[in-house]
Amino acid sequence: MKKNVWVNIGFQAGALVLALLITTLILAAAGAPPLKAYGSILNGAFGSSNNIVAVLITWAPLLLTTVGVLITFSAGLWNIGVEGQMTLGAIFATWMLRMLQDTNLPPALIIILGILWGMVGGALWASLAGALKTFGGVNEIFGGLGLNFVSTALTIYLVFGPWKRPGVGSMSGTQPFNEALWLPTLGTGLSPWGLGLSILAVILVYLLLRGTYFGLRLKAVGKNMKASYLLGIPTWQYSMFAFLLCGALAGLAGAIQVESVYHRLLPNISNGYGFLGLLVAMLINYQAIWVIPIALFFAALNVGSVQLQIVYKMDSSFAGVLQDLLVLLVLLGQGVRERFLGKA
Repeated sequence: MKKNVWVNIGFQAGALVLALLITTLILAAAGAPPLKAYGSILNGAFGSSNNIVAVLITWAPLLLTTVGVLITFSAGLWNIGVEGQMTLGAIFATWMLRMLQDTNLPPALIIILGILWGMVGGALWASLAGALKTFGGVNEIFGGLGLNFVSTALTIYLVFGPWKRPGVGSMSGTQPFNEALWLPTLGTGLSPWGLGLSILAVILVYLLLRGTYFGLRLKAVGKNMKASYLLGIPTWQYSMFAFLLCGALAGLAGAIQVESVYHRLLPNISNGYGFLGLLVAMLINYQAIWVIPIALFFAALNVGSVQLQIVYKMDSSFAGVLQDLLVLLVLLGQGVRERFLGKA
């Protein structure tokens, strides 16, 4: 067993080295000195307090989308629709805040209701993908992707239609909420409440999947649905629960984006965090214990890579190249290990 652990670490370290080697060659081919470019990324992520705050702001929703898809992965489901679920969470949170901001209710209560309504929105959107899978036989990948497009179209419709700014619709989003309805921040744009909720969600999901009867049965459904059904586990109900929990966490991420980061609804409110969460989940081999450090690494890479555009006139999408290569090579390494050494 101990030998298998070191073999896994060796393959993952090898994948990291190979990913860095390939991206180094890409940097060199683009005319950017690789070591200086990596230094620029590091400086862009941690070189100032503002940069660190930007990393933490990115980290919070990424934690939520990652642990959300871990739940559905555990049930053997590829919830590609987490991006749309985050968007619906933002829409529902905006809806609640717009509806209540001119009332006499305490601002703290309105903020809480906005967060809860955002979670409801994400869960409802996820339930559509779950219903298509469970009752309609539609693969969750296709159902989720389709719902992602619908959520984007709905956001654009609201921003340029019923919720547009007075007189004109704008890509800058809806009218900002009253400051009283913003989640409290540290003065730098970082909300300790949003970050705290994200970390708490990671801890709860870790405990759910590792130490509860529900988590054990969920994993059983993911390993073999037919055998689980024969053993008396209500399989479709557990699949739907997985979608609902994932959607609620994604909706929470959307609500945090609305209430603590942008203070309004934007057309691209999700910023790709749903898809990035899928990459993080695959990289950590669906083990919740690694969510916090790996998600932080991805957040830092996303923020720091902007420096490449400033210093070397490179596209900031370089971060995506490194992230995608890393995930791809880790998965290939796992496949090679299982092919020649067997499963751990």
